[in-house]
Amino acid sequence: MTNTLHRYGDAESFRDDFVIFAMACKGGNDADSLPKLRRFLEIAAEYKPVNLGDARHGGALRPSKDMNPMAHWNRDMTPDFQTVIEGLDKPTTCAAVFDNKVAAEDFVKRIKEEDLGLSINISTSIDGAEQCCNHAGIPRHSVGYSLGFEGGTDNLPSAQVMMLSTMCGHGMVSHSLAKKMTDWVKEGRRTPAEAVTYMARFCSCGVFNPSRAKRILEGVIDAK
Repeated sequence: MTNTLHRYGDAESFRDDFVIFAMACKGGNDADSLPKLRRFLEIAAEYKPVNLGDARHGGALRPSKDMNPMAHWNRDMTPDFQTVIEGLDKPTTCAAVFDNKVAAEDFVKRIKEEDLGLSINISTSIDGAEQCCNHAGIPRHSVGYSLGFEGGTDNLPSAQVMMLSTMCGHGMVSHSLAKKMTDWVKEGRRTPAEAVTYMARFCSCGVFNPSRAKRILEGVIDAK
């Protein structure tokens, strides 16, 4: 089970969205897991992820208390993977986000070979996860499947807003923020790339996928 289970969209919408977690068992193998989790992140960085994160400190794009709102106009938007790796100070859930299947498959295969003794979870479409496992030469252990939203759904936001906001499994990218960013992109006030980095900084565990978000926002422009 993972907080990314409820990412909104059909299977095709996850063609550029592969989230791979590493977790230790509390009270089981977590006592010596810190260097293993750091190794997981170091290896992930070799495969060019679009985001890295740990659940205690966030992802490769983070907010700052030292900046005022005007800083958004000229702020560095480069993901800082090294800060994530060096900032890992306690056992927690670590994640690597990839925007292409080949990198995700190769990374899963490499992690199997490293045999770190951690639990590995893949969050994407079921078919995508199956292919990652097959590439690594392992059977899928289990599957968690989200049944979506039921009941009175008339008041739900648009599909684009839902896809953007649910990319933070802890709900830190609000519907209102996602809608504001889509409106700004439509109005030409921000580029999709700029809007993406604003939202990514709010994701507290670093599983927000900038590539998928950028594609969604570019679709909003095309639909105008």
